[in-house]
Amino acid sequence: MTQHYDAVIVGAGPAGLTAALTLGGAQRRVLLLDGGPPRNARATAAHNVFTRDGCAPTDLKTLGLRDLAPYDITVLHTPAREASAVDNGFAVRHDGGWARTRRLLFASGVRDRLPHIAGLRERWGVTVHHCPYCDGWPNRHARLGVLGRHQEGHHLALNVRAWAGDVTLLTDGPDELTDEQRLDLRRIGIPLHTGAVARISGRDGATVHFRDGSRLELDALFLNPTQVQNSTLPVALGCTLDDKSRVTVNENGMTSVRGIWAAGDMTGAPQYVTSAAASGMTAAVSLNTTLIHEDVRAQGAAFHKSPDEAPQVGVT
Repeated sequence: MTQHYDAVIVGAGPAGLTAALTLGGAQRRVLLLDGGPPRNARATAAHNVFTRDGCAPTDLKTLGLRDLAPYDITVLHTPAREASAVDNGFAVRHDGGWARTRRLLFASGVRDRLPHIAGLRERWGVTVHHCPYCDGWPNRHARLGVLGRHQEGHHLALNVRAWAGDVTLLTDGPDELTDEQRLDLRRIGIPLHTGAVARISGRDGATVHFRDGSRLELDALFLNPTQVQNSTLPVALGCTLDDKSRVTVNENGMTSVRGIWAAGDMTGAPQYVTSAAASGMTAAVSLNTTLIHEDVRAQGAAFHKSPDEAPQVGVT
C-alpha cells in the first residue's frame, strides 16, 4: 500500500534527524528512512556537540530518534531503494513498499574512501581520524602523524599542529609541496617523511611501517579521505554534483531539482555534527515554507469550486 506524506527524508544522521524534528514540529506528516549506522559510528566519542560533548555517535542517534516520538513522524529502518518524480511530488520505494511525498529531502551522507594501506581501515575512527576539531583534544599530548600530500596534506598538518606539539607529515611518496609550504612546516617544527607506506599496526596506536623496512611509532594518524555519495538517488533524479561529487545546493538547501532538498555531509564542508544538524534545520524550514505557500494557493483555489470539489488542504 502506498502511503502519502508531506516530506520523505532519506537518512537519519544529524541532518536528517534535525530536519525530521523541524518538520514534525511544523505539523507535517513525515517519513524518515534510516539507512544504517552513522558515518562516525566507529568513533568512541563525538566532540564539539552542544550539550553532548563526548557522547558516543550511536548514543546521539538514539537520543535523536527518541526526540521524534511526539510528532507525526514514521521512522523505517530501511534505505530508499528507488525514487521517481510523479504528479505533485515524488514516489520513493523502500523495503516496506512505496511512499508518495510532496517534497523530498536527502540527508544520506557520504562514504569515506580510504587509501589502500594494510591495517588502515581497521583503525579508522579509533586511532586513525580525519577531523582535529573532533579528535584533536583527546590526542593533544600524543605523537601524531598526518597522511597526505600537496595542498591538502599541508593544510591538515598545520591544523593538527595547533592541537599537538609532536606532528609528522607523511606523504607516502613525493610530497608535491611548494617551497613556501615546506617552509611553513619548518617554521612550526613539522618533520616531513616521504617514504612509501607499507602498512599500519598497533593495538593502541598507529605504528607506520615503510617499504624500506623502517617504521615510525605514532599514537594516532589523521588524513583527509576522498568521498562518494552514499545514495545514487540524487543523481538519478537529476541533482547536480560539484567537482568533488557533492550535491550542489543553495543557501537554503535546495538542489537543482524542484521539490528536492539536501543537507549534511553530502553537500560538502564543513562536515561536523552540529553543522550537519544546522543544515538539516535550514533545509527543513525552506521545504516547509514552500508547502505553506502551496497550501495557501490551494486554499484560494477552493473558493472558486463547489464544496464537493474543494481540496483538503494539507492532505496529499
